[in-house]
Amino acid sequence: MSGTWLRIAGGAGLAAAAAALSYPWLFRRACLTWGATPAEGARELPGDDLLPSPDIVATRAVTIGAPPSAVWPWLVQMGSGRGGAYTYDWIENLFGLGMHSAGEILPQFQNLKLGDELPLGPGRPRMRVEVFEPERALSLRFEDHNWVWTFALFPADGGTRLLSRNRIATPYASALIRWFGVLVMEPGSLVMERKMLLGIKERAERLAAERVRPDPAAPART
Repeated sequence: MSGTWLRIAGGAGLAAAAAALSYPWLFRRACLTWGATPAEGARELPGDDLLPSPDIVATRAVTIGAPPSAVWPWLVQMGSGRGGAYTYDWIENLFGLGMHSAGEILPQFQNLKLGDELPLGPGRPRMRVEVFEPERALSLRFEDHNWVWTFALFPADGGTRLLSRNRIATPYASALIRWFGVLVMEPGSLVMERKMLLGIKERAERLAAERVRPDPAAPART
């Protein structure tokens, strides 16, 4: 029995090593550009100039069957102690981020403006609003200026293309930490960000449908 388990463990180890070795060449691009077209990945977005020489750029996108006006409210209320991040709260809260994804528009968090600072979580670095173009672009820059996160909205086919771009610099990271980021953090970020983008899509489409739904209390037209 022990020999069987050793063979299983050895096979699993070899599979994990093969995946780790092949990821940078075979899967990394797809991981960093999930949902985005090559043109979108190459497109200059507001906020790119805030970190002109990043070590990592991830541009991910989703098509939303709703206008930008139904997407924007979900973006401006994001954050710890606010509307959350619409992803796997239980994973984020394992790291003490205090995220609780809202399922409705929260009026008290709709007054975001240029220069506001948002906490990543209790005791964590803060993000400053550096670009604020309502229904077009929102860029957040972290305190150490080594991470810029931009959301950009583009009308498309009666709906919206939502792009999420992360530009990250790792000037002080060792080679081991850089490899850990590539092999572990990048795939992990795809899992979380994919859920976030799909969460925004679901919420925005629901909001758009509610806005056009007839009010049952309204008098019938004759």
